[in-house]
Amino acid sequence: MIGFEEALARVKAAARPLGSEIVPFGQAPGRILAEPVTARFRMPRTNVSAMDGYAVRESDLGDLPFSLPVAGESAAGAPPGQALPEGSAYRIFTGAPVPEGADRVIVQENTERDAERVTFVRPHGRGRNIRTAGSDFQAGDVLVPAGVELDWRALTTAAAADRAELCVYRQPRVVILATGDELAAPGEAHARAGAIPESVSPGIAAFVRQQGGHLVRRERLPDEPDVLAKAAARALEEADLVVMIGGASVGERDFSRSVFAAPPDYVFPKVAIKPGKPVWLAHVSDRLVMGLPGNPTSALVTARLFLAPLLRGLGGGDVTKAMTFKQGICADPLPACGDRETFLRARRADHGLVLADSQDSSSQRSLAVSDALIRRRPGAKAEPAGAMVAFMVF
Repeated sequence: MIGFEEALARVKAAARPLGSEIVPFGQAPGRILAEPVTARFRMPRTNVSAMDGYAVRESDLGDLPFSLPVAGESAAGAPPGQALPEGSAYRIFTGAPVPEGADRVIVQENTERDAERVTFVRPHGRGRNIRTAGSDFQAGDVLVPAGVELDWRALTTAAAADRAELCVYRQPRVVILATGDELAAPGEAHARAGAIPESVSPGIAAFVRQQGGHLVRRERLPDEPDVLAKAAARALEEADLVVMIGGASVGERDFSRSVFAAPPDYVFPKVAIKPGKPVWLAHVSDRLVMGLPGNPTSALVTARLFLAPLLRGLGGGDVTKAMTFKQGICADPLPACGDRETFLRARRADHGLVLADSQDSSSQRSLAVSDALIRRRPGAKAEPAGAMVAFMVF
């Protein structure tokens, strides 16, 4: 059994990108760029107006008030190349090409229009209100570097490159196998004596998607070695990562470690943490398998600690961003910690971190409102309310 820091280091080493693929722009949100996005052409493509108003020559400006004939109009999307005759003005709108010869746009609030003439009645200031061609970027400029996650901001910039397809890292394909004779689908457990709702795999499935994985499928399976072995073999054919839920301990009905045709080559067989000591990670053939405990809290805590960085790394993301701890104040007294590193569920409040009312590994009621994991080192002493703690967003 290894410590938490060593387990994280081994996850980071195992979380290598799975390769890249070309996808249509519409399928790129949330993906990680494998190659930089470069601009197809400069922006703006030509000089454009930054305001609604009138394009004029500096040399045609006179003492206020003065007027000029309106020689034409330019709107956004109009082809460039129009020319401004000397001694005249051009009606122009924001984003429209500035006609050749114009070197200033006077905003419409400083003008009065009368038929085909415009009168300039207020001082126009020093601003020229023209965005010059290429002032944002040039053709070939890198607009979004490789390694960036295509969130709503990066997508806006990437779209400006005018690329129909983007090269992104491949999402890890994940199959989830939940084991246990006692498990029933939500809504069906009440009809069978001894059954409980299978609550973990729906949460882990949502977590996989949130962390950038592609969920191939999830299955609920009985504790029957032959059934589990067939499901495991099929999962290894379909997935880059198989997540086994339950059966991770050493009881007579715990089969998740032994159902694979090839023996697991452990990255780690268990970790000295609480909750979640039975969590394990292994290579099986050329695939990865992570075993999560069957208790709901243990499963979700270990998923946040180890599955999150694993998925991020396999998908080309920055593993360290999924492993970051922050500093905060705990609003409740902290109990002494035993000989295993402990993670306490808590919720973030204005006055600090508030401990969940139950820290039992099988507790589910507090999970919905817990959004932080407080890290307690082995052997840490009890502390009063107000202590500074390290925590991770849960």
